Amino acid sequence: MAEALDSIYDICLSALREGDRDRYLCALLTPDHARGAVSALYAFNLEIARVRDNITEPMMGEVRLQWWRDLFDGNAHGEAHANPIAAAVMETVERYDLSPVPFRNMIDARQFDLYDDPMPDRNAFEGYAGETASALIQLGANVLSADGALQTANAAGHAGVAQLAAGTLLLLPVHRARGQVYVPADILAACGLDREAFLGGEKRDAINQAISGFVALGREHLAAARANIETIVPECLPAFLPVAVAGQVFDRAEKLGAGLMDQPLQVPQWRRQWRFWRAANRGSI
Repeated sequence: MAEALDSIYDICLSALREGDRDRYLCALLTPDHARGAVSALYAFNLEIARVRDNITEPMMGEVRLQWWRDLFDGNAHGEAHANPIAAAVMETVERYDLSPVPFRNMIDARQFDLYDDPMPDRNAFEGYAGETASALIQLGANVLSADGALQTANAAGHAGVAQLAAGTLLLLPVHRARGQVYVPADILAACGLDREAFLGGEKRDAINQAISGFVALGREHLAAARANIETIVPECLPAFLPVAVAGQVFDRAEKLGAGLMDQPLQVPQWRRQWRFWRAANRGSI
């Protein structure tokens, strides 16, 4: 049984190595006793986050998300047991007595990814982050220390928004190519932009202002996350490691401004890895 469990957790790590290198590196820095379970959570997140990448129309994505929803509702389809990531995450849910509610909420939130509707406003962005990135951090904290996780909700909430803001900046060219806009519409409007003008990329000064405003939102939550992390137990810190590169992303995004529309913001892997290692050793992000 232990060997079979190790095998499916190894598959999760392999999926992360190929599809989410940052969380893969953070999983390697997670204590041995929790590494497999945390890898399963991250692999599940990867699966539902990349549904848009693997479809040609939204309905196909809806079907795939419903497959995962059925799994957590206890109505798994026959092939679910043959899916190693599904098997790993359900084993993690059972072993650590995790509620299925945050998983269902993550799946529901990812429906937004399937369509090209703009992010309505800052509150909507924070809510989306709360159901996705923040929830993943909180679930990781529960695996690392069930008792300690009782004190991590505020830190996870802010850290998730900061992480999603950084991720949005990193993926901006990809989103633009798809016609997606995750930068909140109220930030765009304050700069004289709407979805079409932002995607068009011609109003460079206004786009510079919008990116600066979005970075400010990310920095605000990163500062709050750092303040709250000072109050959590050390055992839960590994759940926050993926946020450790957010500050560096914000710095580079402000320098590039509208240039982000045309070329991806890249942080060398060795720098990201060093930031994760330093965060793990210093106990801070």
